[in-house]
Amino acid sequence: MDVKIVSQPPSQPRTFEDPGELSDQLSPEDVEVVREIFSTPLVGSYNWDYEAANEKIKRLYELGKKFNWNAELDVDWDTYFDKSEGPSQSSYNAYADHPHYRTFTAEQRNEFAWRSLAQVLSQFLHGEQGALMVASQLVTCAPTYDAKLYAASQTFDEARHVEVFNKYLRTRCKIEYPVNPNLKALLDKILTDERWDLKFIGMQVLIEGLALAAFQTMAQTTRDPLLRQIVTLVMRDEGRHVAFGVNYLEDWIKTLPEDEIEERAQFAYEACAIMRERLFSTVVEEEFGFDREEARRIGIDSEGGEAFRNFLFERMIPNLKRVGLLTESVRPKFEQLGVLQYENAASDAEIDWAALERPLETGVLVAAE
Repeated sequence: MDVKIVSQPPSQPRTFEDPGELSDQLSPEDVEVVREIFSTPLVGSYNWDYEAANEKIKRLYELGKKFNWNAELDVDWDTYFDKSEGPSQSSYNAYADHPHYRTFTAEQRNEFAWRSLAQVLSQFLHGEQGALMVASQLVTCAPTYDAKLYAASQTFDEARHVEVFNKYLRTRCKIEYPVNPNLKALLDKILTDERWDLKFIGMQVLIEGLALAAFQTMAQTTRDPLLRQIVTLVMRDEGRHVAFGVNYLEDWIKTLPEDEIEERAQFAYEACAIMRERLFSTVVEEEFGFDREEARRIGIDSEGGEAFRNFLFERMIPNLKRVGLLTESVRPKFEQLGVLQYENAASDAEIDWAALERPLETGVLVAAE
């Protein structure tokens, strides 16, 4: 095993030419471990009262145990899909009428589509690794017994999500892209902050809300039944995670001094601003000769970009309001983002138990026509 310590994430994509190039076929000498070290002043706490006080969280924990799917056994990895026709519905191609795109051959257009999907899924992968590490921190620093149990179950969920997106990228896309710098900065902030409740806010409300929006968009636009099955399974887990965070934070935030509430509200606003504008990567577009800023605007203004923002803030804003972080000082800033129209939508504190208790969609899939 070759262990390499770096000061920042890799900057170049990794390709996987052989679909069989998975860890179970590699010797230890073949594996390169690339580590980026960070430090955090994590303050942990024991809890000596083993009573589950919050019935909603206890029920979410039980659902997590009941619907604990297996990424190897419950996902139909053998589903056939004709990659020559592209991974997404053609109506969502924001570049279809662009003069530069029109010069591409059919092969180049297909390669552009698959690399674009790989870029998005790579951010899913990196974000899920961040969620895995934050969830493990929450086991240590969550102040109550029931929250520790739920955070432990979420840690396993996030490990499964890392596993499933890693395998799809290697076997279907055959390429993995580096982490978006703005996503990395947001994860760094959450991982290295000493306040346990900011970790809850950052992960359970913001990052998990972002994930749900991205997965909903992907489920709506993909043609690949395998990918649709994967994101549907992952969304079930993420729905529980967001519900956990909103219900747990709702009472806690009220106990904080006003200046600490405002500090957390400002953090939530800044994270939302990043999510709205700066998570649209242009790495693939630049590889194919597009101008960076033009490509960024095309991504933001596209039908898929608009669907992503609608999914994101329709969930995010009512959740922030419910936990007390849509304060008067940040309201004008959210209004400038154009997202306050969602503030009275249903929050995830109002748990849709019927949706969370539906049987999992696992097993053999019908191939796309």
